[in-house]
Amino acid sequence: MSGGIDSTVTAMLLHEQGYEVIGITMKTWDYATAGGSKKETGCCSLDSINDARQVAVDFGFPHFIIDIRAEFGDSVIDYFVDEYVAGRTPNPCVMCNTHIKWTALLKRADAMGCEYIATGHYAQTRQENGRYVIYKGVDQDKDQSYVLWGLSQENLARNRFPVGGFRKTEIRQMALDAGYAELAKKAESYEICFIPDNDYRGFLKRKVAGLEEKVSGGKFVSTGGEILGEHQGYPFYTIGQRRGLGLAFGKPMYVTEIDAESNTVVLGELSELYRNGMVVKDLNMVKYARLEQPMQGITKIRSQHKGVMADYEMKDDSIRAVFHDYVEAIAPGQSAVFYEGDDVVGGGMISESFEQEV
Repeated sequence: MSGGIDSTVTAMLLHEQGYEVIGITMKTWDYATAGGSKKETGCCSLDSINDARQVAVDFGFPHFIIDIRAEFGDSVIDYFVDEYVAGRTPNPCVMCNTHIKWTALLKRADAMGCEYIATGHYAQTRQENGRYVIYKGVDQDKDQSYVLWGLSQENLARNRFPVGGFRKTEIRQMALDAGYAELAKKAESYEICFIPDNDYRGFLKRKVAGLEEKVSGGKFVSTGGEILGEHQGYPFYTIGQRRGLGLAFGKPMYVTEIDAESNTVVLGELSELYRNGMVVKDLNMVKYARLEQPMQGITKIRSQHKGVMADYEMKDDSIRAVFHDYVEAIAPGQSAVFYEGDDVVGGGMISESFEQEV
């Protein structure tokens, strides 16, 4: 229970259905210790913890707080920093769901003799052909199946997503009907939980001693190799970035490639940012144990991406995908998720992008 509307209604629904509910709030990050300029927000704030506890009191079920800051720091924070330093764009929410939150919840569930865990994600699951399949929530605008691709079959077997069968407007009305008017009006946060001021560059500088000195003085170059100027350090840029380059070109220019080894950031026009192929590694297969033949389906390369039809096939331990249309800003390090209709076939981390004639 994060203290937000979705996990609150999840608890309410399960309680009404006759389940014995135990509320768990996870303390993942203490932002004040990072030296940021804003107070804690989201599921880590004291206000949110108190909101979650109050719901438990109102419905008469126990509520506990789990301190997982150590595991979160070792896995999610270190991963986040390491990926940027390697010149890639990390996806910390996927990493947290895959390796931290479910692990922590299941450990506590086992200790308490609980059969299932439940979260407020807008997604759904079912059993089919001996496997647990994640598929999109009813509210396509709020669907969160993308960030859940890394969940194992063992985790999915014990998971429930009660709000996945509803639209957000219905969830808000349920909260209002239950007397939680303030909760129903609470703004949703789309920030990274441990960077509520959205200044990831400042966060990196605070976490990595001497980072600025190590990476400053690198060159901006064109896609043709021409030196265009000097940048502030490759970790402070992302694929597709246009603003904040610190140079005037007389036309829009975008980051098209980052080379950590040479501390080089490649810039190009919008047309040079498009690719139609990618290689995806570090796979977790969901609907099928592996792909025995080529498939075709909508493929998403970031959480807010609408998805583009692609032909994809598994070779050894990676998937090679070719899109039917060119896609903007395919960023190594981000997650790619493959769909068959509304079903998640599987996902992984983008290793590289390429251009292929089709």
